[in-house]
Amino acid sequence: MSPKLIFLMLVISYVSSSTQDGDELIPPRVDVYESGKIYDITHRVSSKTLSGIYVEGIGEYLTLYLSMKNGSDYNFSIIKLPAHSGTHVDAPGHFYENYFEEGFDVDSLDLEVLNGPALLVDVPRDKNITAEVMESLNIPKGVKRVLFRTLNTDRQLMTQKRFDTSYVGFMEDGAQWLKDNTDVKLVGIDYLSVAAYDDLVSAHLVFLKNREIILVEGLKLDDVEAGLYNVHCLPLRLLGAEGSPIRCILIK
Repeated sequence: MSPKLIFLMLVISYVSSSTQDGDELIPPRVDVYESGKIYDITHRVSSKTLSGIYVEGIGEYLTLYLSMKNGSDYNFSIIKLPAHSGTHVDAPGHFYENYFEEGFDVDSLDLEVLNGPALLVDVPRDKNITAEVMESLNIPKGVKRVLFRTLNTDRQLMTQKRFDTSYVGFMEDGAQWLKDNTDVKLVGIDYLSVAAYDDLVSAHLVFLKNREIILVEGLKLDDVEAGLYNVHCLPLRLLGAEGSPIRCILIK
């Protein structure tokens, strides 16, 4: 008997035994693990996932190239989606052509910055993040990673059908204040752009200018208390890409 046939028989046997008592196979989909010790702060990817270059979601991003239903021995999918969709990270080449040409892509990002102690803070709900707002947050010296929860989370903007230009983000002076007055090297926020729409380019330029600050955008920060955590964010190693989908978790 061939190894392939043995494997197929084992698969059929497993599926049959899993459902023989009428048990329904339900895949687990949770955001909180170990009774609140681990939080998944990544938005699930679907055809409705937002990206700034699309009016209404990214559309069908997953194509089943080979299908067991159509006679293949296995399922095999092809993924195609924008680098800056859903929860994602920006590399310096996103807004600087010279960095892009010199290869400062997502593979060049410092994993030490993307992983470690982090502070989750609540931003005043009626304001963009200006220098005044930054000063009011009283972020202690020595804190290297800060996740900013804003009105975007309350409004559930990441789950809306359309890209909303009224989202909360950093103004240029807020970005400059953070850069000049804190030790923060990782900035995370709860919408597709860390920069407010009116300062979309200028705030990004401030953050990315010296390649010292990493931007993580589109975080899922509802149902997580403000405070100290360990954050772990891992982008794909996409050579030449100025952005990448990223999986981020918080550990209490």
